[in-house]
Amino acid sequence: MIIKLMPTSILTVGETAQTLHVHENTVRRWSDRGILKPYKINVRGDRRFKKEDIETLLTRLNNNNGDERIS
Repeated sequence: MIIKLMPTSILTVGETAQTLHVHENTVRRWSDRGILKPYKINVRGDRRFKKEDIETLLTRLNNNNGDERIS
């Protein structure tokens, strides 16, 4: 049996949504718009996100008073 462990610094859509306190569809929309960089992990297109990218986004959102339109 082969067990592959994902690094803890990589989060699923659901985990990312919980961290950002937004809906999972918001995370998907932000990744589609390029606001949050996704990492596609398989042919199906499942997305994963780096914790450091999420922290960067949180800082930007705080600096823009929650406005997702980040330049």
